[in-house]
Amino acid sequence: MMKKRITWIILGFSIYALFMGLYLFSWADFGVPEAYKGTAADPATFMTERELQLSEEYSRYRNFLSFIAIPFEWIIYLGVLGFGLSKVFKQFSEGISKKKIVVVPLYILLLTAFTWVLTFPLQYWARSLSVKYGINTQSFSGWMKDEMVSFWINVGLTSLVIGVLYALIKRFKKKWWLAAWGLMIPYLAFMMYIQPVVIDPLYNDFTSLSDKELEEQILDMAETADIPANRVFEVNMSEKTNAMNAYVSGIGSNLRIVLWDTTMNKLDDDEVLFIMAHEMGHYVMNHLYGNLIGALGTSLIGLYLAYRLLGGMIRKWGKSWGISSEADLASLPALFLLFSVMSFVASPVELAISRHAEVQADEYAIEMTEDVDAAVGSFQTLTVNSLNEVNPPFLVKYLKYGHPTMMERLIMLNDYKKNTQAE
Repeated sequence: MMKKRITWIILGFSIYALFMGLYLFSWADFGVPEAYKGTAADPATFMTERELQLSEEYSRYRNFLSFIAIPFEWIIYLGVLGFGLSKVFKQFSEGISKKKIVVVPLYILLLTAFTWVLTFPLQYWARSLSVKYGINTQSFSGWMKDEMVSFWINVGLTSLVIGVLYALIKRFKKKWWLAAWGLMIPYLAFMMYIQPVVIDPLYNDFTSLSDKELEEQILDMAETADIPANRVFEVNMSEKTNAMNAYVSGIGSNLRIVLWDTTMNKLDDDEVLFIMAHEMGHYVMNHLYGNLIGALGTSLIGLYLAYRLLGGMIRKWGKSWGISSEADLASLPALFLLFSVMSFVASPVELAISRHAEVQADEYAIEMTEDVDAAVGSFQTLTVNSLNEVNPPFLVKYLKYGHPTMMERLIMLNDYKKNTQAE
């Protein structure tokens, strides 16, 4: 029976990978509709022929890797359950200590390490692609250092969350999902509060913006937007990437305005100001708190569905997996599998909401700066610099894009400019 299941899983994954490969490399069209050729939305007007070729190649490979990584993660969790590894991990952890405060972190460490090793080839392939196409500039040792930081942060936070979660499952057999959701509220708020000052600095050094004149202009915009900030932080990302970014993160006294040095070095000041106005738009329109509310809403639904489905999975396959009940720590891979599948199913809706928020932030930035040319220039430079596809295929847009496509953004700017001139 096990051999038959493995055969079907491998066959299904192979067919899926083949389909995605054909879709991205043969069927999908990255071209620009005829109506927009020659406009600011046409990459041929601001990218060289070589850049266009590299952008299309890189996008296809990057998207293919992203799409196959999703079911590959599911297969790992099924394998850990089907081959009884989860039970082995738990027994090994309990063999060292019977105390939950030790058992849970040890189990999480074993499961995370096992998963990390199996997914490392995909991660390395993705990094190699970004290096080959000139996006990633970080040394291998630097990349591995960041990987290890992420690994241990993940182990630590997951151990804390899972330790509490399984204590709730054991104590409240039918209402654990509601109790867990109640604790999610302060946890997510706390993570948003400490992220900028505790977690982010583990990866990068944050300093005051070196260009004081630009900082003063950004802070003037922040004052206009009623954003409580008295400095702009600069991050030296040029040693890691050629990509550009800026953001406003955190809540309360830990709110930070952050600008990557790559953004400042590759854009004119007026283009940087447009980018910062966009990020401030998220703050002004309460998108940060909207994300928090959205996360709480989806987590409530996800936890309830996990409660309903996990019990059925244990009743049907628990014996063959060596799992006695939902409260058995060895059931964690099944819980992770459920959360991952539900996240994938919900992603089109979540991404659509995110794209809408990004459109609002773009509109806010245009109204604040009144500089459409700077907006167009920043988007075009961002496209060239990151080798982003201007018009991604349907599945890529609706399953991967949390921002409007670059073509949509440039068309919006072009229409705005026409309307302004007409008025």
